[in-house]
Amino acid sequence: MQKDRKLEIQFLKGVGPKRAQLLESELGAGTVSGLIRVYPYKYVDRSVIVPIAGVPVTSASVQVMGKVVSCALLDKSGKAVDIDSPKPDSISRLCVTVADDTGQMEMVFFKGIKYMISKLQTGRRFIFFGKPTLFNGRVNMVHPEIDDPGSGCQSGTMTGVYPSTEKLKNAGITGKVMNRIMAEALNNVAVNEITETLPEYVIKEKGLVSLTFALNNIHFPKDVYALKKAEYRLKFEELFYLQLSLLKQKYIRSRNEHGILMPKVGDAFNVCYNGLPYSLTGAQKRVIKEIRSDMMSGKQMNRLLQGDVGSGKTMVAVLSALLAYGNGYQTCLMAPTEVLARQHYTNIVKYLKDTGVNVSILTGTTRTAERRQVLADLAEGRTGIIVGTHALIEDNVVFSRLGLAIIDEQHRFGVEQRSRLWRKCPDGVPPHILVMTATPIPRTLAMTLYGDLDVSVIDEMPPGRKPVQTIQITERKRLHLYQFIRDQIAAGRQAFIVYPMIFINDKVDYKNLESGYEEVVEAFPFPPYKVAIVHGQQSDEDKSFNMNAFVAGRANILVSTTVIEVGVDVPNATVMVIESPERFGLSQLHQLRGRVGRGGGESYCILVRPDKLSDESKKRIDLLCQTEDGFVLAEEDMKMRGPGDLEGTQQSGLPIELSIASLAKDGGILSEARDYATRVLEQDPDLSQPRNYQLTQELRKDKYFHKDYSKIS
Repeated sequence: MQKDRKLEIQFLKGVGPKRAQLLESELGAGTVSGLIRVYPYKYVDRSVIVPIAGVPVTSASVQVMGKVVSCALLDKSGKAVDIDSPKPDSISRLCVTVADDTGQMEMVFFKGIKYMISKLQTGRRFIFFGKPTLFNGRVNMVHPEIDDPGSGCQSGTMTGVYPSTEKLKNAGITGKVMNRIMAEALNNVAVNEITETLPEYVIKEKGLVSLTFALNNIHFPKDVYALKKAEYRLKFEELFYLQLSLLKQKYIRSRNEHGILMPKVGDAFNVCYNGLPYSLTGAQKRVIKEIRSDMMSGKQMNRLLQGDVGSGKTMVAVLSALLAYGNGYQTCLMAPTEVLARQHYTNIVKYLKDTGVNVSILTGTTRTAERRQVLADLAEGRTGIIVGTHALIEDNVVFSRLGLAIIDEQHRFGVEQRSRLWRKCPDGVPPHILVMTATPIPRTLAMTLYGDLDVSVIDEMPPGRKPVQTIQITERKRLHLYQFIRDQIAAGRQAFIVYPMIFINDKVDYKNLESGYEEVVEAFPFPPYKVAIVHGQQSDEDKSFNMNAFVAGRANILVSTTVIEVGVDVPNATVMVIESPERFGLSQLHQLRGRVGRGGGESYCILVRPDKLSDESKKRIDLLCQTEDGFVLAEEDMKMRGPGDLEGTQQSGLPIELSIASLAKDGGILSEARDYATRVLEQDPDLSQPRNYQLTQELRKDKYFHKDYSKIS
């Protein structure tokens, strides 16, 4: 069957082969139907003509109408060049003065000068649309869009503004051209390619407009009401299919993948629980009940445990391991660093001292003789709980009866690394999976990244934990800061000093670790002070040595990059100094702050910022000083930076790329879409009913075949 030439982008009026290639490479629009799914990211009002005297310089865009008074060619020095006999090499720009009844302004052109001279004839009236700027005390526009007053361009209420790149602009695909191309695209596919993507019953039950109405009004809205209807339809559809794909995957796994039945509690659990020197928080108790319910169900547990720094996730992990032990199964806890693994091991041994449970540790530095014994104990079932790093996934590590796998800071492990642990189940029945993170994840992001997991949140801090005092200072207070640190050290405390980068960078004016370390050593000389340094370019051996020196108290100060962001537990550290905090995201700043305040004393997070900050940086730092709630900060961080730019490696990519919906702004629609997707699957888990034929067809598209974030595979 011959392909319809009208449906190829290159055959749209104003496109051609070269522009078609650019639209595909720059916007991912390889087909006409793909092009109409490139949506405006904002709209501008082209119905209002602003008097020249009233043009606001701060406006993102404005529209004026004026008569051309004069045209002047200027050379590179700013001198006028004869417009009738210009020397092309000497021309810098074309300045066109336009006027209305209120005043005058300049339109400036650096490209297409010859064409503009012929078009903008003196005495003619035009409409100019663009961003106003101030130059030498006068308002102007650089390369405005130009229309004739009778063209009707200003008659519409809103005009869409599309994503663009430098390559598209250089090819002449301006905002105005993009609007024309999109109009052509819609005219070409109106009959041929706009096929409804949602079943009729979904459209009716949710009160959605048709796809044809939505696409036409998202690009060329009749009015604000039509635009809102179009936006809701397209956002709901996008989020509904995303959640449907995640939940269907979860259902298939729960149906097909049986888990180990663990009905007992066991003596070890009761001894540990009853022997705790403190009471668990209500949130901890709730999460343990959720985990126990999973392990008793006969289905494989796949649960994400979220908890802010210091919320008590480790104790939940320990008690979960004891539930497995009480049923005759082993637990492994895999941590991303040796320092963190050893901390877990030390704490677990302390918690389990009266239970009789044998706890082992295996890391890359475990000595040969000790390693041999650890592996033998594990294979023969004498070890109940093993803590380790990547060493746990080596081929010679064999479990007797692995029943529970706990992955701490799971985003730090690659898929293949985790799958090797998964394959260590001798009887083929997968272990229960508990993945933990101390990085608070916004609710909408968790529903998307981990939509096919069950999520538990510890949203309550243990009583008695003192808040960390968060203070922002400027460089002028540095001497006072150093004296404060000396006072803390004199009181037997320790301090972190964190930098955003290792070496100096000419392009940015941030404090760097290399020069900062020299400065700190000079301010805190040996003896009496001992300064350790840790960064990502050190060998693992050097990094571990210096980190352990600080953990053990042999160093007073640790100068570091963000490698200490996760997992370093030093209760004696009471000061966290963060240099150039504007360089970090909110969540990352919060993670760094969480390294102090883990003991009983007063703790401080001191942000050394420059005098001048952008509005966004100031807002971010002010908010950090106002709250210690990691989930509040994570939500705000996502609103300011977007889900794809959250620091602290909160995500490794969304399951599908969103075209119109925003996880930061459309949380309400996401919740609706998830609830509705749940209802659809409850009524038809396999989506085999005739009325769900369109749903199955849509889910077969490549974009819905995403990574499984839930299990260790």
